[in-house]
Amino acid sequence: MNTMIAMREMLPDDYPAVMRLWSVSDGMLLREADSEENIIRYLQRNSGLSFVALHQKTVVGAVLAGTDGRRGYLQHLAVDPEFQKQGIGRQLVQRVTDALLHEGIAKTHLFVGHDNKSAQAFYQNMDWQPRDEVRMFSFNASFDKNI
Repeated sequence: MNTMIAMREMLPDDYPAVMRLWSVSDGMLLREADSEENIIRYLQRNSGLSFVALHQKTVVGAVLAGTDGRRGYLQHLAVDPEFQKQGIGRQLVQRVTDALLHEGIAKTHLFVGHDNKSAQAFYQNMDWQPRDEVRMFSFNASFDKNI
């Protein structure tokens, strides 16, 4: 499929379309923390770091990213299956890393589910390196275990 794709910064109004895309993407781990209110707050705190890919005004790709001021974090990346294998995911990741570098952030981290082999292969093909020397720990101060 040879189609024209436009890319721009993700806006709060994109939330419904982006969430539809994320919710049908294999291996995407969504939680209550991905509520509209939380994502809008995240976008405001990390202005210019998250992007959408559009085909005729329809969101066909989206990436959520931010920084803590020291490191970048790529949170969610998805491309509509009909538009995969066209380089859209690569372009979205490149936009994130370029935007972070512009902010002075040279190193970016991401989390991929252990069973999500296709995502792992995608990132490794883009020269992202697995970090086996660290282990992620989480603390949940909420009674909601799905946050």
